[in-house]
Amino acid sequence: MRMITFFMIGLTVHVVFFLSIFDIYFTSPLVHGMTPQSTPLAPPASRLVLVVADGLRADSLFTPLPNGSSRTPFLRTIIEETGTWGVSHTRVPTESRPGHVALIAGFYEDVSAVAKGWKENPVEFDSVFNESRNTWCWGSPDILPMFAKGATGDHVYTHTYPAEEEDFASTDASRLDSWVFTQVKSFFQAAKSNSTLRATLLEDKNIFFLHLLGIDTNGHAHRPMSQEYLDNIALVDTGVAEAVSLIEDFFGHDGRTAYVFTSDHGMTNWGSHGAGHPSETLTPLVAWGAGVNKAQRVTESQPYEDGFLKDWNLEHILRADVNQADIAPLMASLLGLPIPVNSVGVIPLLYLNNSDQFKAESMYTNAIQVLEQFKVKMTQKKETTLPFLFTPYQLLTESKQAEFTRKARILIQLEKYNDAVSLCQSLIALSLEGLVYYHTYDRFFLGCSVVLGFIGWTSYVILVILRTHASLVRHPNLAKQNPTQNLAWFCAAVAVAITLFLLIQRSPITYYIYCLLPVPVWYSVLKESGALSDLIRSAPSLPLWKCLGYFVLVAFGIELLVVSFFHRAMLTVGLAFLSLWPLLSGLFGKAKLRSVSWFLGCQCLAAFPLMPVVGREPNLHLVTGAGLLTLFTTACYLWSSWRRTPLHPSDRRQFFSQMILVAACSYVPSLTHASLQQKQGLPLLNQLISWSTLASSIFVPLLSSTRLFHRLLSILLSLTSTYLLLSTGSEALFPPVLSWLMFVWINIEQEALLAQGVSRRQELSTLDFSANVDITKIRQLKLDDIRRSYFFVFFIITAFFGTGNIASINSFDPASVYCFLTVFNPFIMGGLMMWKVIIPFIIVMCTFETIQVATQLSSRSLFLIVLVISDVMALHFFFLVKDYGSWLDIGTSISHYVIVMSMTIFLMLLSVVTHVLTSKRLALWNRSKMHFP
Repeated sequence: MRMITFFMIGLTVHVVFFLSIFDIYFTSPLVHGMTPQSTPLAPPASRLVLVVADGLRADSLFTPLPNGSSRTPFLRTIIEETGTWGVSHTRVPTESRPGHVALIAGFYEDVSAVAKGWKENPVEFDSVFNESRNTWCWGSPDILPMFAKGATGDHVYTHTYPAEEEDFASTDASRLDSWVFTQVKSFFQAAKSNSTLRATLLEDKNIFFLHLLGIDTNGHAHRPMSQEYLDNIALVDTGVAEAVSLIEDFFGHDGRTAYVFTSDHGMTNWGSHGAGHPSETLTPLVAWGAGVNKAQRVTESQPYEDGFLKDWNLEHILRADVNQADIAPLMASLLGLPIPVNSVGVIPLLYLNNSDQFKAESMYTNAIQVLEQFKVKMTQKKETTLPFLFTPYQLLTESKQAEFTRKARILIQLEKYNDAVSLCQSLIALSLEGLVYYHTYDRFFLGCSVVLGFIGWTSYVILVILRTHASLVRHPNLAKQNPTQNLAWFCAAVAVAITLFLLIQRSPITYYIYCLLPVPVWYSVLKESGALSDLIRSAPSLPLWKCLGYFVLVAFGIELLVVSFFHRAMLTVGLAFLSLWPLLSGLFGKAKLRSVSWFLGCQCLAAFPLMPVVGREPNLHLVTGAGLLTLFTTACYLWSSWRRTPLHPSDRRQFFSQMILVAACSYVPSLTHASLQQKQGLPLLNQLISWSTLASSIFVPLLSSTRLFHRLLSILLSLTSTYLLLSTGSEALFPPVLSWLMFVWINIEQEALLAQGVSRRQELSTLDFSANVDITKIRQLKLDDIRRSYFFVFFIITAFFGTGNIASINSFDPASVYCFLTVFNPFIMGGLMMWKVIIPFIIVMCTFETIQVATQLSSRSLFLIVLVISDVMALHFFFLVKDYGSWLDIGTSISHYVIVMSMTIFLMLLSVVTHVLTSKRLALWNRSKMHFP
């Protein structure tokens, strides 16, 4: 099989395996076709004001000042006298969009929504805004449009400021909140003289939504402990007090307005959010007004063991915690709206100030609303499953559903309201469990199909390695003995049977891909089974104990890499073992200087996984130091190289210009952050330097010589320039240290090749990436090449987890991109951070390309071993998955499986990029055909 064909097939297979995890674990939980349910009794409120302080932590609001007073006197008075308070528990990811969806629609958004952007709905869903008569919204252009677009009709009115106002470098981000309060005041002032608007406002079932982004923006820019963040909280308290007074005056203090104040997510001490730290998941909830209980004094201890009540000096006031999705049915109950049909929230009765009958009727409505979702989900699954294969949820069969609803209705009629509430809560719990049951109904079936395909693919790659790249005893007539025609007919029959089965069940198109993929894969495995016979036949001539030793070491090494996904410090342990390799392999006696350099390089690199991924304070002196270190090592190399062979004038000019750029980029972050601290904004010159450096980082190395170390040095200087611009501290030292170790690795592999008895090795200084490959010099794989492949995978994982990674959502620090932009743009910022993660990848990939050339191996052979190692890791994570659910799984083995699969796909694509990056030259445009032996 040609290399390009194998590459495309492998890439397709891995993309399918990558996407499968989303179909198996992250499909949308939403169903449609339910009848809206509302409480038949008159609601206590005619209108509701929802205030969401984006990024506000619970402790930032509730904790009193050292002198015992509060920075939010208005809300503190509400908590202690006229309202009900508690902590709203959010879910991962603690981001603005899923947080607002939970608050307003009552469900936890699935992971597929991330790819759809912030301003549109990936799936249709109901919300309290949609169920209201009218909703007026003021706030961020990133949040408000998605609820207006999803609403039926045109009764959701949004007022947003320009997106450019969301600037982390602004002089005062609290002006975003001031803008909202000013607009609200202007709106009600205008309504006094506009009879049509006034009449609309006096109708019932209206909602006013104030989205306040200033706290979140100040938290990102200055950290939650900063004076800017705390002052913004005080400003919000004052603004809410003034807005409440204005609204009460407008409606004549009729006592028919309910208020809900909360937050979508919190924030860590280092100004990030997205993960599951308590500072991110614990948000404040304060409700008061029509239909809401007033503060209840308590004397006995409350059932909370987190110690916050004492810290907040609120032990004497009843605390009522909720899940974030519970706020949507609470608002619907207060206004008499139908509960959003997709809501999974439960009405928190402790907040309601109403009769026991109203509470029972509200809970009954809530139970029927959740049960409706269960019924639709059960019907959908029943219709797409053969009758003899369908297994219903035994705890909530159709007869039990009828019994629950009938008994609850009778209890309400008998005025046994507390019993009715308890029964309805049990029904809600069972319905939610049943929803999960049917939502994950096909998970085992699909998982088995993917695992079968995965094992088949890995087996096929191993057999290809044995057949084409291993020195085994071949059987000349083996191919004639394989019954390939019968095998093909058998596999075709299996494929037809699977297709018919899926057609009868009316399965989605993706099910066909996951279930049919194993068929051609295993057909290829069985066709290549002759390689296994060759291995058995060659066994007597193989060093079995050495093979077994390599197998055990690689298995241990893979397990160490798997554990490193959960504990980064394991990479330090691995690097400590790797540093001893020259000593254990006998290379130390033959290359003492290189062995010592290898040992020191591993030890220096081992320090990075021990450093915190998040919570680091910026240290721009280290960024400058990293730039100077890069310049020093570059100057040392060029000086030693010039002593042996003078550089071509064009190379001298390019290296000199790249070194000047590195020097500039090492100081740009310091200048940028100094300007931002003085609230002078992002300097235009710094921004131009940053974007031009980024744009040229891939193309500039193509102008350099294709001689091995000259091209590698040009790549390092180009990528380091960009990395420095994206750094804020010690991570800037990572590329120079990694590059030093990679340089030593290239050199020490030459000694290892000599130790293997390969006498035709070339001097590294004479190697040229663009030289045509001499097929006669290509050697077969040896056991030591497994070690080389494992080293490569280990360094790739280290490059990913060494300083920070996209696996930890809250490791993203907006300060890292301030040299490029300061206005909030999640996709550009995410793209820049992705590039920062990829830069160490490219350094390791280029090193691996060099080692393949230097050790006289084909570009395919070593990479096949790498594929096997990475696929075994991915399969390991797939088997480790135990938890079912949605966002809660983001930090478990599911996300690690996604990371490994993404990494494998990246490696396959980067293998092409690095081949071009190392072997092509723009000035010459070497057009010789790429040849992969």
